[in-house]
Amino acid sequence: MKINWGTGIVLAFIFFISFILYFVISMTVNKKYEHDLVVENYYNQELEFENDMSKQKNAQLLSEDISWKRIPEGLLLSFPKDMEPSKITGRVFLYRPSNKQLDFEKEISLSEHNLLIPDKSLLGGRWNIKVDWAYNDDLYLYKKDIVY
Repeated sequence: MKINWGTGIVLAFIFFISFILYFVISMTVNKKYEHDLVVENYYNQELEFENDMSKQKNAQLLSEDISWKRIPEGLLLSFPKDMEPSKITGRVFLYRPSNKQLDFEKEISLSEHNLLIPDKSLLGGRWNIKVDWAYNDDLYLYKKDIVY
């Protein structure tokens, strides 16, 4: 059977459209390609952006910032030594970019200048840490991307 150029163009379009449809359907159905929003309420977080900037500016004015290190028991966050630990309040948010089920937050309750996040709560890989804390009515924010 002989195919003329008109039939060849129609067949090429049909194959091309079929390939594109297969690609689109496989991308939407396959769980491997599922992507979530970074946060569910991104609009509210965007409204808080200016407050976060002022908190970060306050943190830059400190003589010593929060530091972290990995120890066998977990992740150790160290707060500035010149502050009284019992007056430090706030929350620590740990965000895992690759899996939102691993995200969690922890209340800051200190008796010393250190806060321990247990090793069983953290898996190896990339984490975003956000410490939103206050000391004597001054608000501070510490953000860091780490590899645990």
